[in-house]
Amino acid sequence: MNEQFLVLKDLLRTSVTLPILNKSQYNRRISLEIVIEPWQRLVIHEIIEHRFDDFVQMVASQNRAIGGGIPTISWAKGIVFQWGALPDTESIIQEKLKGTLHWGSVIFAIKEKFEKQIMRENVTINFNDVGVNEIFAKLAEKLITQSKFKST
Repeated sequence: MNEQFLVLKDLLRTSVTLPILNKSQYNRRISLEIVIEPWQRLVIHEIIEHRFDDFVQMVASQNRAIGGGIPTISWAKGIVFQWGALPDTESIIQEKLKGTLHWGSVIFAIKEKFEKQIMRENVTINFNDVGVNEIFAKLAEKLITQSKFKST
């Protein structure tokens, strides 16, 4: 008989007894450290700004092209935006492990007042207030300072 077959046959005959733990025993046995490490940098490789009406028209057109549904756009501190992260290649993953995010692009427009939903071009567009996220809040502040269309 083949040696590999004998090892497998012996393994199949072996039984393992696992202890049944109650909740308090289980909680005592876990030694897990939870570490929260915020991102250190966000690198954006391209920024595209539109007027709000143009941004909405672009979203509506894209929505029709892909067959409908209700698009949801991010809003934070006076801007609406979409972003595209770079794919997770080996080098991008290495950067992420060092605390750096890379986004290929951010498309944004000024929209000072938050609204939950608007209807344009026969398309309903939802907005999600993501300003509580520190990355999005800082991004909004940075983009507003660079805006060509901000009101003065």
